[in-house]
Amino acid sequence: MPVYLLPEEPVFPPATEAEEEGLLAIGGDFSVDRLLNAYASGIFPWFIHDGEPYWFSPDPRLVLYPEKLKISKSLERIIRSGRFTVKMDHDFEAVIRHCAKIKRSHEPDTWISKEFIEGYTNLHRKGFAHSVECYLKGSLTGGLYGVSLGKAFFGESMFYTEPDASKVALFHLVQQLLSWEFQFIDCQVETEHFMKLGAELMPRSEYLGLLEKAIRFPTRRGSWILDTRSRI
Repeated sequence: MPVYLLPEEPVFPPATEAEEEGLLAIGGDFSVDRLLNAYASGIFPWFIHDGEPYWFSPDPRLVLYPEKLKISKSLERIIRSGRFTVKMDHDFEAVIRHCAKIKRSHEPDTWISKEFIEGYTNLHRKGFAHSVECYLKGSLTGGLYGVSLGKAFFGESMFYTEPDASKVALFHLVQQLLSWEFQFIDCQVETEHFMKLGAELMPRSEYLGLLEKAIRFPTRRGSWILDTRSRI
């Protein structure tokens, strides 16, 4: 399959035309319209190389159904203890900047660049990108961020400086999404971490079908507030 060079217009070729490793297109920018079009089409930016964003649509795709989240007994105890104070959309930019500092073996170094931070912060200001934060004694110690369209949540990145803080953030996100009847969380590519948490791989064609149905629903825009209690 060819790798496409994107035009100035915020459009993409079909996700099904991605090459074997998932790379679909190079170029473009991180405008709100382009990012929204990407996620609605089953595409996401992964990194920037030589100043150009690289856009992916992997096959298979990793998806977590909220009702299938698995948590360990030890994490259950931590959640029950109320050790962390959990908030939503309290400090989005702090979360994405923390995520940018984390080095991961399966991702290029510093893949959350200045352009990523600016693009997703703009998406947050428009009410489409959201964060979940965990605080310990008033300090931000873990969290995650992602994008929401319709009844789908597209997870982007997580971080923690205190053990289990990011998992607690994920648990509370899942509880909130369950209460809003979200259909799935896109975890993008296979990782051992998310497989242990209950995520599952599916063919891209199946993922695109789920996505098409999920984005038919109205998008819950604006600042999110955590309004559910844990169901443990």
